[in-house]
Amino acid sequence: MTQLKNTILITFLAVVTSPSFAQEMGFEEYNPTSTLVVPGTEITKAKFPFIDVHSHQRDMSVEALNGLITHMDAMNEAIMVNLSGRSGKSLKEKVDNINKSYPNRFVVFANVDFEGAKDMAWGEQAAAQLEQDIKNGAKGLKIFKSLGLRNKDANGNRLAIDDPRLDPIWAKCAQMGVPVLIHAADPKSFWDDMDADNERWLELKTHPRRKRTATDPAPFEQIIQEQHNVFKKHPNTKFINAHMGWHANNLEKLGELLDEMPNMNVGISAVIAELGRQPQHARAFFIKYQDRVLFGKDSWKPEEFPTYFRVLESNDEYFPYYKKYHAFWAMYGLNLPDEVLRKLYYQNALNLIPGLDTSLFEE
Repeated sequence: MTQLKNTILITFLAVVTSPSFAQEMGFEEYNPTSTLVVPGTEITKAKFPFIDVHSHQRDMSVEALNGLITHMDAMNEAIMVNLSGRSGKSLKEKVDNINKSYPNRFVVFANVDFEGAKDMAWGEQAAAQLEQDIKNGAKGLKIFKSLGLRNKDANGNRLAIDDPRLDPIWAKCAQMGVPVLIHAADPKSFWDDMDADNERWLELKTHPRRKRTATDPAPFEQIIQEQHNVFKKHPNTKFINAHMGWHANNLEKLGELLDEMPNMNVGISAVIAELGRQPQHARAFFIKYQDRVLFGKDSWKPEEFPTYFRVLESNDEYFPYYKKYHAFWAMYGLNLPDEVLRKLYYQNALNLIPGLDTSLFEE
């Protein structure tokens, strides 16, 4: 009897300790806590006051602005640029609310509805409305990624970013002295095969509508080239290429584009994970192009800003990023010089966006 019990026990132990009995889990669930112990401190307040040139706020009521200011003050955000200003009456209401509450802390950019674009006269009319929006207080123009991805003209064809019918809009921005912040396409990985080699596999799995193909709606390279064609055709218009033009994972290429197009600047919104995994290369890039890069976050989640501050300001090693489907790797600090941080946080934005209160940045 004893021998039988021993045999059963040995068999049980052999089974439970075998690889086949190990817990099964997918990539989504596997998220181990690092055992690495290294110096490092979370940075909850930026070293210098900053301008977030890439924010989206649907509610710009006075009550909403009161709530935003509390978070902004806590992390040293001097000015928020709301890119979702819309147009006409809606934009004017937002500007009026800002002027009644915090006239020097918020800025809105106008938007153009490109759906159903017709002829050159349509472009002139859109430019005229944009001029009125700027006179009503808009400080720039925001172009959403729907242009190039989803917008169709009056004939039902994809409206290309470099469609000549839109030329009056870009020219109007140059005439009025306001910048264009433009988001074109999506990360290149969204066009790649969704397989084990795709770094964005998890994002595509959890957000399947983000998957693109060469025919849905067009190749990545084509859409990006359309954007660059506009930059080159309108050298007197100042552009801020959102998300570093989706070249944060190839800074050498991005540097070539900046050299080629002097009217193009870049914002770092939603690509801090790319920068945080190449600290030495990214640091050199920021120093070389310190006059061309602007701070922006995109989604308004105050709890995520400390990761941006820590990547930009510290020399910390191997600290976590906040969203696994963006990055399953750890972050490293760039330890940017103060001179570069000041330009990134506010000086470059002050040079591009008219009418901002410079007294907010006196040290």
